[in-house]
Amino acid sequence: MKQRIGIVGVGLMGHGIARNVAKHGHPLAVLDHPGNQPLDELRAMGAEVRATPAALAADRDVVILCVTGTPEVEAVLTGPDGVLKGLRRGAVVIDCSTAVPDSTLRMAKAVTGAGGRFADAPMTRTPKHAHEGTLNLLVGADDALFAEIRPLLACFAENIAHVGPVGAGHRMKLVHNYVSLGTVALVAEAAALARQAGIAPEVLVDVLAKGGGYGAALDRLKPYMIARDPSNLQFFMANAVKDMSYYGEMAGCSGAAHAIADAVLATYGVGVERGGPKALVPELVTLLEARPR
Repeated sequence: MKQRIGIVGVGLMGHGIARNVAKHGHPLAVLDHPGNQPLDELRAMGAEVRATPAALAADRDVVILCVTGTPEVEAVLTGPDGVLKGLRRGAVVIDCSTAVPDSTLRMAKAVTGAGGRFADAPMTRTPKHAHEGTLNLLVGADDALFAEIRPLLACFAENIAHVGPVGAGHRMKLVHNYVSLGTVALVAEAAALARQAGIAPEVLVDVLAKGGGYGAALDRLKPYMIARDPSNLQFFMANAVKDMSYYGEMAGCSGAAHAIADAVLATYGVGVERGGPKALVPELVTLLEARPR
C-alpha cells in the first residue's frame, strides 16, 4: 500500500511537491491555507483538504512541511491545533523548509516525544524543478529512516544527498544558500555598476560568461539583466533576508567568520527597502541602481 501523505505549505515549491506525490499514487491531503497556490489540479488528482495541521496529521503516515521558516515550522508542529496534536505513533515528519538548525533539533525532539520520527530535507532549485519533480534534497536523518523515506523523496527530487543526522540538512541548506545568494548579490551589484558606467548588459553577460564570472548566478540573472525578465529566479527578497539571517545566526553561534555574509545580508536588506519584501531577487540588479533620495 502507498503511504498516505499530508503536506503543509502548498506554495510555489510545495505545490510541485504535492502534485508529484499524488502523481506517484500516494493518497494526499493538504492543509487549507490562504498562502496556497490554487488547489484545482490537486483536487482533480484526489487530494483532500484539511482545516488544521492536527486534522491533517490524524491519518497520515508522513507529514511534509514546506513553509517559510522557523517560526512557521514551530507553529505548525507545536501550536494549539498543530501536527503533534494529531500525529500517529510511528508517523514521519519531513521538514523541507529552511530553518534554524537549533530549532530543528528542538522540533525533532518534540516529534519524537509525541511518538513520531523526524527528518529535515530542505530543498534547492526552483519552482520549475518542483513542478517537474527534479528538486535537490539535503537530508538530515539517521540511516534507517533515510533508507525508509528515500523512495518517497524520489517522487519529487532528482538528487538526494544524505548529509548527516537530524539538523545536518538545514545546516547544509544554509551554507548552500549563502554561497548561492551571495554570488547572486555580487553579480547583481556588478551589473548595477556596469549599467551606470555605460556598459551594455549584453556585453557584460558575454564577457562574464567567457571568463571568471560564469556560473549559476549569471545564468539565473541573465534574463533579467538583458530583458528585465525575473522569472528565472522566483525567490522573494524577504526570503533572501531570512535565509541570510539564519546563516548569520548559525555562523555566530559556531564562532565562524561571517563578515562577507553580513554584507550580503545588508545588500538584500537594501533590496527589501527599495523594492519591498515580495520583490524577486533578480530585481536587485535595478534596485541597486536606484540612488537614495
